[in-house]
Amino acid sequence: MSAKHFINDPTHLVNTALLAIPYTNPAVACDIDNKIIHMRGSAIRSPQVSIVSGGGSGHEPSFASFVGHGLLSGAVAGTIFASPSAEQIRRCILHRVRKDKGVLVVVMRYTGDVLNFGMAVEKARSHGIETDMVVVGDDVGVGREKGGKVGRRGIAGTVLVHKIAGALAAQGASLKEVTQVAQLTADNLVSIGSSLSHVHVPGRSADVVAEDELKEGEVEIGMGIHNEAGSERKVTDLPNLVQTMLKHALDASDKDRNFVNISHEDDVVLLVNNLGGVSPLELGGITNEVIQQLAKDYKISPIRILSGTYMTSLNGLGFSITLLKVKDTGLGAGKSMLELIDAPAEASGWTAAVTSDTWARRRSSAKEEERIVEEEVQPSNLRFDYAHAKSALTTALNRLIAAEPDITRYDTIVGDGDCGIGLKRGAEAILSQLEKAKTTDDVLLFVNSIIQVVELAMDGTSGAIYAIFLNALAHGLRQQSPSSPQPVTAEIWGNALQTSLKSLSKYTPAQPGDRTLMDALYPFVENLSQSRNIDSAAEAAAEGARGTQGMKASLGRTVYVGGEGWQGVPDPGAHGLAELLLGLSEGLKK
Repeated sequence: MSAKHFINDPTHLVNTALLAIPYTNPAVACDIDNKIIHMRGSAIRSPQVSIVSGGGSGHEPSFASFVGHGLLSGAVAGTIFASPSAEQIRRCILHRVRKDKGVLVVVMRYTGDVLNFGMAVEKARSHGIETDMVVVGDDVGVGREKGGKVGRRGIAGTVLVHKIAGALAAQGASLKEVTQVAQLTADNLVSIGSSLSHVHVPGRSADVVAEDELKEGEVEIGMGIHNEAGSERKVTDLPNLVQTMLKHALDASDKDRNFVNISHEDDVVLLVNNLGGVSPLELGGITNEVIQQLAKDYKISPIRILSGTYMTSLNGLGFSITLLKVKDTGLGAGKSMLELIDAPAEASGWTAAVTSDTWARRRSSAKEEERIVEEEVQPSNLRFDYAHAKSALTTALNRLIAAEPDITRYDTIVGDGDCGIGLKRGAEAILSQLEKAKTTDDVLLFVNSIIQVVELAMDGTSGAIYAIFLNALAHGLRQQSPSSPQPVTAEIWGNALQTSLKSLSKYTPAQPGDRTLMDALYPFVENLSQSRNIDSAAEAAAEGARGTQGMKASLGRTVYVGGEGWQGVPDPGAHGLAELLLGLSEGLKK
């Protein structure tokens, strides 16, 4: 749980967040006294049913950022994780949204929300305003037994009710039609969330949540969006976590949680929602895992997939899965659930931008993309002892892998901490390739097989430098290939390495003394070219790497990474290369 915030005053936080919304959507206005975001009268294109929702703050972009054409007409915000008052909601309905075609209130099933929104609905009706209310309870994290009379909580599936009802209202449908379709959507939703941590509410003591904080590696399954407890805690990995979540949502034999029967014969919409603290990168990995398991274990292939941040729990380090069983609305063309989900919405918080036409093209196209056919490498007449080279390179790579913790530690001090992992990943990929590769006595074919692995497995600056250098090395070797098969000599290696170094200098200004891997590479190449002795050259590389300790960087990330400690460690890239070359020297002696 992170208790650090840029804005620690919860009142100031909520108010300023609401005030920011009209800046991002000129069609909406902010009534800050009542914490209401609503459509401006001039922005409403034609008479329609108004859709009003809301709840406690802390779930953004729900609900205020969903106000806009094709979605909500108004949203009422409470303080963080607390329902707005009935008076706030009454003022929204009576004074901030159009009422000529009626008002539909959509609220999540939480006691405070249901009571306050319900009271406002009754007040509106008493004023002669045609008003309906749909309560959404989609959470299967807590079953019937624990839910008792309260029933299922409302979580991220609610946004699909918002979207479908909002799009239908924008088409001019009646209040009765919009209410029926909103209720149909709510009745066919199942959702479940999980989190690695509770969240800290700004302004509260961090000790309050810390007492019940999850242990390292522990996940809370079924956690609510207000820090409420879930159904279980367990130490698990993502595949097993997703498996458990989908079982809770889809197991027809689980009478405690089987609220909606969904099978492979149904059209299904999938929503993978970020609870606020998951990176977009990791959410992509989570989404892929959910899709793969739906296909493998349930034969379900969702016809719509939404993945992103729709309903948060502040900066919650978790996600939720929602499945909507698509039902016939009975309203004809243009008003199906899918078409209403796909319909455009001018709301700053709605990020699903793919049209129905695009989704249809995906389903109608059966042709797979053609696989890339790699070009064939032309052989050379340079010969070598494959078994000896493989053994030596294996020794070198294993030494580099063993050095990863030190490289990572050095790079954590002077860089971004990824150098060791990158070198290890490349080394492991080459070792794997050596186990599968066909035996060859052509040194150029051998080098090219390694190049292909490096180009795919190693990224970042180090990956680019190694790839350029090795490609140039291959070119240098080919230039020296004799007209008939001959053993590769130390002289040929030295000349090819000099060619590589010259080519590399075209792409980087790095030179010895700049505190980079060049401080190890240059001495190695120059020494080998002169001495023709791998042991001497490897030791020169090691000496160059050691010399970077205390050296001030003039290139690379170390230049602008602040802090202390860099004087006491060598350059991580130079150290890694030196370890590799020392391992190669050691391996060639065997």
